[in-house]
Amino acid sequence: MPVEITWWGHATCTVEDSNVRVLTDPLFARRLAHLRRRRGALPPPGAPQADVALVSHLHADHLHVPSLMRLAAGTRLLVPRGARRAVPGLRRLTHLRVSEVAPGDETPVGDVVVRAVPARHDGRRLPFGPHRSPALGYVIAGEARTYFAGDTGLFDDMAKEVGPVEVALLPVGGWGPYLGEGHLDAGRAAQALERLAPSSAVPVHYGTYWPIGMDAVRPHEFHAPGDEFVRLAARHAPAVAVHRLGHGESVRLEGAR
Repeated sequence: MPVEITWWGHATCTVEDSNVRVLTDPLFARRLAHLRRRRGALPPPGAPQADVALVSHLHADHLHVPSLMRLAAGTRLLVPRGARRAVPGLRRLTHLRVSEVAPGDETPVGDVVVRAVPARHDGRRLPFGPHRSPALGYVIAGEARTYFAGDTGLFDDMAKEVGPVEVALLPVGGWGPYLGEGHLDAGRAAQALERLAPSSAVPVHYGTYWPIGMDAVRPHEFHAPGDEFVRLAARHAPAVAVHRLGHGESVRLEGAR
């Protein structure tokens, strides 16, 4: 059974594996604070349909309560440990089955198992309060093992902590002209690909949102990361098939566990 990956923009993807729909970092807003969606239509009404939704960390462009409100009643939602204390808005999601997880935790959903793995990123709900939660990635194990990195920097034990995977969904950019610490740009994402050695990769987290009024500030950081990742991945990890998707596009990959 093939695994299907759909990229809706930013870090939001649907992973369909073993008849289970997994939604990553749901963000369906046209505007978020100082950010506006500059490329790609808003995802269609069916995009929030999922058996389980994964939240990688507490930043508002990854944990977006209004987008989570659109999930169907009974949908499972995995969030980092401590998220409900740090983000009071999660208490409004009474229609969802919310579970807090930490690295190493495994959650069965139908015929897949979702395992939380470490990420190197600031896990706070900025700019509010001191409460911290771990930033996470996730490995979705069904017909294939698919790694959703969330937001992360490159770290020495990445391959060991993530484990063997066939598909990697890697961030290659951001939402502003400068990437802070704890992020992958196209070059560092290509190095991560070399370490992880999956069969296939999909670049995400670029070319969707941008600060209002800053269209002319370092525009290559908005437009170029996807193509740059394809180019650098061919150098660092030539055996990996890289699929650069447009917003709303999908790719079907054969599971190979």
